[in-house]
Amino acid sequence: MRAPGPPTRAVASTATATTAAPPAAVRKNGGRNLYLDFLRAVALVRVVTYHTFNWAWLTLAFPAMGVMFALAGSLMARSLDRHDRTPAAVVRARMRRLLPPVWLFGLVMVVAMLLTGWRPDEGGGGRAAGWARMVFWIVPVSEPPFAHTDWAWQIVAPLWYIRAYLLFVILSPLLLRAFRKAPWTVVATALGLAVLAQSELLPLPARVEEPFTDLATFAACWLLGFAHHDGLVRRLPAARVWVVAAAVMAVGGWFALAHRTEEGYDLGSIPLGQAFWSFGFVLLLLRLGPQSDRWVRRHRSLHDTVVLLNARAVTVYLWHEVALVVGVVLIDRMWRIPALENSLPLGATWFLYLAAWPLIAVAVLLVGWAEDRAAKRPVRLWPRPVRQTEGA
Repeated sequence: MRAPGPPTRAVASTATATTAAPPAAVRKNGGRNLYLDFLRAVALVRVVTYHTFNWAWLTLAFPAMGVMFALAGSLMARSLDRHDRTPAAVVRARMRRLLPPVWLFGLVMVVAMLLTGWRPDEGGGGRAAGWARMVFWIVPVSEPPFAHTDWAWQIVAPLWYIRAYLLFVILSPLLLRAFRKAPWTVVATALGLAVLAQSELLPLPARVEEPFTDLATFAACWLLGFAHHDGLVRRLPAARVWVVAAAVMAVGGWFALAHRTEEGYDLGSIPLGQAFWSFGFVLLLLRLGPQSDRWVRRHRSLHDTVVLLNARAVTVYLWHEVALVVGVVLIDRMWRIPALENSLPLGATWFLYLAAWPLIAVAVLLVGWAEDRAAKRPVRLWPRPVRQTEGA
């Protein structure tokens, strides 16, 4: 897994039962579980915050990527349990919902890099090989070629999550079948794969090693999403969950403390610490979280934000680094205006953070529609919840 390192200042200062209780991912009345949507919204905000401030401790305080993979796993299991589609059709549908927004993002980024003089064959291997690797902008199962500049690296770095998500989706029919034969044995095996990935005992080519490490790191969280969908997590005794989570997180925390990175105790650069800490953290969130989501609906602004971020999750994730880069460029221009230089805290990272969110909102308005088109929904510029007073 490639964890974003500290960007340069020129760019920015800148995650045993086949029959079970009704899935918790969706309410009996067909509505969404807003608690899960709330967790995804918090994870997205945490990702943007981390990439702005580069605070390593945030990966411990809220392991956003583990949360996002677990929630995606739960929704994937729900889709696979539908009786009106085959597993292959479910995988195709998930890919159809993911890839168009990624293609739009890739088109804009590739054109921007080409306009700056970049050529795909700059990475070596010859002109034909360089252009052939461009296929990874269309089928993102490996790292696509990109310009060797700080801004391009920063913008492309988060694509590892898209790659891992896509691979998990493709593997999910087999994973779900294996999981339901021996749920917790398969979860334990996934954590064992994380140990294997960290040990580097398995020699793999570089293009295979990174995807394998990503999958091994977050497989247990994805499977935990399966367990949540099947109702297995809620049936676990709370005391046992506390003990297991504490033990697993202790292993992950100990390993992270023993493998400090240049940025601090950053789980993004410590796969084994990430795997164990994230698993324990997500287990607590899913088992001990509120069973009702009425508290989200009661607060209108919170409800609106949760709905918006979930409807535009891919857009926010893909374009938030672009917003940070553009934010730095705009702030650099502000330094040239004496009135702004003297009245605004242009050198403060938190000012960049505040500037990034309106730019993310612009991305939502300009390109967020691709998520609606991909999901075959009516296009909405700014998704909002449907109120009961509106006839919901």
